Parts: sequence; C-alpha cells; structure tokens
Amino acid sequence: MTSLAPEPSLLYPLNEFYDQLGLPLPCVVRVEDRDVPEPYRSLLVHTLDMTPTLAGFYRCGIRLQVLKHALSRDVLSREIVLVLEGDEKPVVFGAIKIYLERFPAEARRLVEEMKQPLGTILQTQGIVHASRPEAYIQVTADATINGALGLTGSHRLYGRRNGLWNESQQALAQVVEILPPAAS
Repeated sequence: MTSLAPEPSLLYPLNEFYDQLGLPLPCVVRVEDRDVPEPYRSLLVHTLDMTPTLAGFYRCGIRLQVLKHALSRDVLSREIVLVLEGDEKPVVFGAIKIYLERFPAEARRLVEEMKQPLGTILQTQGIVHASRPEAYIQVTADATINGALGLTGSHRLYGRRNGLWNESQQALAQVVEILPPAAS
C-alpha cells in the first residue's frame, strides 16, 4: 500500500453522496495495481469499461439500479448498483458524475433515462472513448456499502476510481467502482 492515511478524494464522486447525508466516509486507502488480489485484479486493473468487463466475467447481462441522483448544470451525478440480469445479484456499488454536454443527443437522452449503465450506452452508441484508471482502492465496507451490495458484517473490498475521456481529451465521466467480496 502506498498510503497509510485515508484519502477522501479516493471515493470521489461517492463522497458527495455521503456528505449530503452527513455520513462519515468508510476507511479507504490507495493500493498499487500489483497489490490488488485476484479476482479483483482481473476486474479492475485494465483500461476497459466496467460494464462489459463484468458481463464477460459473469457471462450475464448487467442492469443499472440508480439509488440516488442529482442534476446540476449539465452534470448528472448518480449513486448506483450494477446487478446481474435475472437474479439481480449486485456486482458493483459506486457513484458516477457524467458530463452530459459532451454526449451526442441520443446518447445524452439514454443517459438521462437512467435505465442502462453508461458502459452499455457508450458501446451501443459507438462513442469512442478511453478509460483511464486513476487509483485502485481498498475499502472497509460500512452500512451504506453493505446495504447496496446486500452484505452484512465486516468486509475488505477493492475498487477503482476511473475517468472516461472522449477523443478531444474531455472528461465524459468520473466514477468510483467498488466490487463485492471476492467478486463472488
């Protein structure tokens, strides 16, 4: 691990939802990519979108559940859970900040509908972009994370903070993604 003290910015933009409710952030530390254990490493340490990565890993479609959202000046913030189609098993908890003005009209409409994961929209709309992980994290699950992922008890989870960028090097989205235990 490269950090001994928690870094709240590691959870951006999820920290904004915690702040709105006056909740303390869970303990989070930055970890080096080589220190992320499997199967987390295969699911996190890459420059691919999370939605198709999870769909391939689980061999199942992925659905979006929006827990909370806010729209402010063409920026859509969402606290979300991605679940497997069919059994609704949670496979990611996180938050995303999407810069709507940087999307073509149809893609923007789909994002604002909040029915599909952003990765699915980027793929189906043929939006050329780059995924650039900014940090890998280890998080101690709190009540919010446990509730979203359907967990109880204490869990050490792994995730990443990621940026999605268009061809003009403008941010399309900033996201933090936290996986359930052992990506079970």
